[in-house]
Amino acid sequence: MKNFALIGAAGYIAPRHLKAIKDTNNNLLCALDKFDSVGVMDSYFPNASFFVEFERFDRHIEKLKRNGTLLDYVSICTPNYLHDAHIRMALRSGANAICEKPLVLNPWNVDALLDIEKESGKKIHTILQLRLHPSIIALKKKIESENRDTKYDVDLTYITSRGKWYDISWKGDESKSGGIATNIGIHFFDMLAWLFGEVQENSVHLREKDKSAGYLEFEKARVRWFLSIDENSLPEHIQKLGQRTFRSIIINDEALEFSSGFTELHTKSYQQILKGEGFGLVDAKESIKIAQKIRNNAIIVKGEKHPFATKK
Repeated sequence: MKNFALIGAAGYIAPRHLKAIKDTNNNLLCALDKFDSVGVMDSYFPNASFFVEFERFDRHIEKLKRNGTLLDYVSICTPNYLHDAHIRMALRSGANAICEKPLVLNPWNVDALLDIEKESGKKIHTILQLRLHPSIIALKKKIESENRDTKYDVDLTYITSRGKWYDISWKGDESKSGGIATNIGIHFFDMLAWLFGEVQENSVHLREKDKSAGYLEFEKARVRWFLSIDENSLPEHIQKLGQRTFRSIIINDEALEFSSGFTELHTKSYQQILKGEGFGLVDAKESIKIAQKIRNNAIIVKGEKHPFATKK
């Protein structure tokens, strides 16, 4: 049984980490969040100590250490821009880190963490759960077995409607979230790079506060992508059904079915990490580079545009 701490216990993604810690038969010693709406902890670790102040949380970990109780892992579910600071705190505490994606906002932050990882002797893990999805694993095997001379043509569309709260929260602040290409797109960009190899072109056709679109060319694929949190971007038939999310990946005119199978992927991620087979800094870097360039590249008018990129 390993000892865990959790930073960001009141966040949206925290219950998946709590469940994963529980499902892998480990123990949560303490948790931190500046918000105290953490009743969900009762379903998993009601006896874990909870703190709303970082200083008291840090002091508690030091007290545990002096009494002979060491942390094995710190799970990090905080806002994106705080990830690298909390990873450093975990390693300074003598623990390994498990951090939600995006691991960091910029590729040079990865380089700095690589140095810290070497100095500490501890490991930094991240959650890249789509790499563990059965449909994506099957697709990767198919791509490798086909060994095509021509590139795949891919259309990626992900629309996940968000209300007015989104702009007010840290997620609506690009300096904190990295914008929607990072905040909601990072796991898709990681998946694409994992499936199709090195990036050869990264063009941006649309970049607004609530939507973004562009073209990515990989070694093995040409990808038109569109991301949005605006419900008006939803296809008409989805709106008529009253649904607020639309996810589609079309590869050579064939739809990839991966609408289910997501519920246990955090637990699978933890199982891999605990076996020493998790994803680390080097694995995460390519998608971070893609998203950072999307955030900063000049918008171009011409090129292979996603059909939704011109939709108003």
